[in-house]
Amino acid sequence: MSDYPRQYNAAADMVDRHVSEGRAAKAAFIDPMRTLTYGELVAESNQAANLMGALGLRREDRAACILLDTCDYPVIFWGAIKAGVVPIALNTLLTTEQYRYILEDSRARVLFISAPLLAVVEPILASLPHLAHTVVVGEGDDFTVKRATQPESFTLADTVADEVAFWLYSSGSTGMPKGTKHLHTSVMETCRIYAKPILGINEDDVFLSAAKLFFAYGLGNGMTFPLSVGGTAILWPERPTPDAMFQLMQQHKPTLYFGVPTLYAAMLASGHTETGDNLRACVSAGEALPEEVGKAWEKRFEVEILDGIGSTELLHIFLSNRSGAVRYGTSGQAFAGYDLRLVDDDGSDLGDGEIGELVVRGPTAAEGYWNQRAKTRLTFRGEWTHTGDKYIRSADGYYTYQGRTDDMFKVSGIWVSPFEVESALISHAAVLEAAVVPAEDDEGLLKPKAFVVLQGGAASEGLFETLKAHVQASVGPWKYPRWVEVVEELPKTATGKIQRFKLRD
Repeated sequence: MSDYPRQYNAAADMVDRHVSEGRAAKAAFIDPMRTLTYGELVAESNQAANLMGALGLRREDRAACILLDTCDYPVIFWGAIKAGVVPIALNTLLTTEQYRYILEDSRARVLFISAPLLAVVEPILASLPHLAHTVVVGEGDDFTVKRATQPESFTLADTVADEVAFWLYSSGSTGMPKGTKHLHTSVMETCRIYAKPILGINEDDVFLSAAKLFFAYGLGNGMTFPLSVGGTAILWPERPTPDAMFQLMQQHKPTLYFGVPTLYAAMLASGHTETGDNLRACVSAGEALPEEVGKAWEKRFEVEILDGIGSTELLHIFLSNRSGAVRYGTSGQAFAGYDLRLVDDDGSDLGDGEIGELVVRGPTAAEGYWNQRAKTRLTFRGEWTHTGDKYIRSADGYYTYQGRTDDMFKVSGIWVSPFEVESALISHAAVLEAAVVPAEDDEGLLKPKAFVVLQGGAASEGLFETLKAHVQASVGPWKYPRWVEVVEELPKTATGKIQRFKLRD
């Protein structure tokens, strides 16, 4: 890890330095309503920091953020960090009861919430014992009115480098989410280790992220990466539909685009052929990118997709393909700053060609989970973070995703990777998306069962035999799905991960 002074507040590097470096008039964030310059970001985040004090928040209190991606998001997020208050970036697509759990679990003292989302939490606000204030952002603009009464100068809280700066809640794909605590140094480390050397980010870049800011992946793409170099981020508060993404590309000419596999597939299926011509790289994470999707995107748009893997626990991507060395169907190769191992169930190291759990050592690992000691000890073991992802490594160092630890299953005594079968299914012209889970046959033995979303206009008649033969030819005779069910859509988390457990019998 780079040397940081003991007294260190991440907002000094991410926000305040840009004015002294001459970027006061440069656009930092652009949303559909306004442009926020670096100078305005400094002034408004200082006002937000002062507002935290006016609301009675003290150092290390928590501020929950259920916010759409607009220019107010970085103002509130960095205002909290400046004040030594801990912002918690929350998924905007949760249910009332999920919000109740998180707000009670985190003991947040204040909630900043976008006006269109208020109705979801209104039924529970009066029953939350720790919540002292709710500040509505947008449409009547309670936040702007309150912020405008505060001074535009602020002295940064004297936080330390190893202090918790912010929380993210894990996606909770198999249960209630976990509060994941990240340090002040972590955001700059993701930029130093990954974004600068692997993506080559610089001050001239314009960033567009389909992944939202509440998602660890989106927080880097849409906020901390551009701030680390003085670039410009395009924010989109609505759903990231293919039409919306292509329109933003045409309008703002981003140089870097960050998506997830399901959206890349949908964008290809939409028939659009223009990206604005400024893209120099695309990035994918959240789920492994199917080989066919990556190849089809590069063929149509003449720009590579750099697929990688990251996690909430490690804040951003720690294993990635690189420009000029992309191998579609893999998550790429290790890069300096993170150490990777594949281990068996006993924690012993495995060699090339063996399937094992990926464990990672690096400076961006979270401090742990809030009030989840047992789960913290299982995930963060000394210097190593256990990802729960199964991988296989080739002799030349490329890692290929096999599935989550609890998604893997054996057929005839041989491990089957759901992702491998899904990739084979998606490579067929009739299939847009696929999910594979284990199901018992008449003899009680586990076999693959596939759920597929068809491409527009594709017929389902005779589909089973066609896909069976296609998978057998692609990945092996024993891996073909014994059942194929056509569905309108697959269950996913808000970050685009397929929730396979919801499809199991």
